[in-house]
Amino acid sequence: MKKKSEVRSQKSEAGVTLIEMLVVVTIIGLFVALVGPSLWKKTDVARVTAARTQIEHFMTALGAYKLDTGLFPSTEQGLQALRVKPADLNQWAGPYMDQDIPKDPWGRDYLYKYPGDHGDSPDIVSLGADGQPGGDGINADIVSWKSH
Repeated sequence: MKKKSEVRSQKSEAGVTLIEMLVVVTIIGLFVALVGPSLWKKTDVARVTAARTQIEHFMTALGAYKLDTGLFPSTEQGLQALRVKPADLNQWAGPYMDQDIPKDPWGRDYLYKYPGDHGDSPDIVSLGADGQPGGDGINADIVSWKSH
């Protein structure tokens, strides 16, 4: 038969004390507090980069559309004309994009305007994180007429 002191030592070695758990939770909390903000910043930068890349893909597809049809889609036809043939076009050889027209990285539709206000090409805009025109940083508009 085991002595009480042997039973106690086996129990204390088998489990984790409350103090040890608090230390681990505190270390995890400090790690999240120190590393978390920089990860969120990287997420924001990645969204801006994704929006720029999508706009570049739209512009490439619009170039192919114009080569086939002789013109860009109207504002009313929008980017959807890259996927679905407009009723009044016979020269359409699309679809010009492999997948449905994506929303911007913040889940909103891209704004499309043709004729645009910034040259001969259409204007394509993502309103950034805040969904409002203008803004700075991650809230700044991502536009087709500026190269970054």
